[in-house]
Amino acid sequence: MKALVYHGPGKKSLDERPMPELAASTDAIVKVTRTTICGTDLHILKGDVPTCEPGRILGHEGVGVVHRVGDAVAGLEPGDHVLISCISSCGRCDYCRRGMYSHCTTGGWILGHRIDGTQAEYVRIPHAQSSLYRIPAGMDEEALVMLSDILPTGFECGVLNGRVQPGSTVAIVGAGPIGLASLLTAQFYSPAQIIMIDPDANRLEVARRFGATACIDNAHADAFAEVRKLTESVGADCVIEAVGIPATFELCQALVAPGGTIANVGVHGVKCDLHLEQLWDRNIAITTRLVDTVSTPMLMKTVKAGRLDPARLITHRFGLNEILSAYETFAGAADTHALKVLIEAS
Repeated sequence: MKALVYHGPGKKSLDERPMPELAASTDAIVKVTRTTICGTDLHILKGDVPTCEPGRILGHEGVGVVHRVGDAVAGLEPGDHVLISCISSCGRCDYCRRGMYSHCTTGGWILGHRIDGTQAEYVRIPHAQSSLYRIPAGMDEEALVMLSDILPTGFECGVLNGRVQPGSTVAIVGAGPIGLASLLTAQFYSPAQIIMIDPDANRLEVARRFGATACIDNAHADAFAEVRKLTESVGADCVIEAVGIPATFELCQALVAPGGTIANVGVHGVKCDLHLEQLWDRNIAITTRLVDTVSTPMLMKTVKAGRLDPARLITHRFGLNEILSAYETFAGAADTHALKVLIEAS
């Protein structure tokens, strides 16, 4: 089968690889129909994730059709259309029982990281019974690819961890796919303001269409001064860091209001400074999290009900044979205006 393989920092290729086989009775083999590229894949290619070893098939998002199931898998059969969760969970360990699927002792974020992932024609899914979601007939499977990772990530790590409430002020630093996912799902809680901050004018225009009440181009404006104007010199109750670089984390520290929360979502590959000399007396909380995907069933219901349209995040489409071009398009988003690229795997 064809698969996108990581060969070390800066190196990747579309290779022929053997079909995956069932390794445990709890596994399933899924024929991938659609997948995508995540910012985390770019972090891996930059060398920011040294636990991902050369030779790994990348990708942790997608939808597909069940091809084979292990003897211990109940509720799934060959031919079922399924959403692949970016997090694999056994459902039985202490972390899973606490809803922290990302820390599952035999799962967590392993697809495209510790084991081969979804940017291929077929993928092995461990703990299939609790890591795959059957797709109801008639749902837009392109849209559901966005529920593998970015929508639950933006919601859980940004909105829930950030304690967004009715009437609160939210500032989102970074208008990429994760920031926009946070923007879409923050609206579940009717905040008074959602302020989007990014140096990319195109992404800010998308944010306006998606419901941002104010947009700040921090390449040409002082984001701190602008947020102070918009909040009567108070700051934002919730600040969501959706980039993953030191400068944006420091900006979040400047923007948060007394009693507020900084919700870090970005993947950080280098150290960031925490300015406790400025924050020690401000009653703030700083939260970190890897998505647990506990919200995936709820998000599927909102999509089915027409209350959330994740397909709006898709800007480009490619075939699996074109995945190297898809990576170039996604990595060059400033020029290509890419948000999420959809890859037809079969």
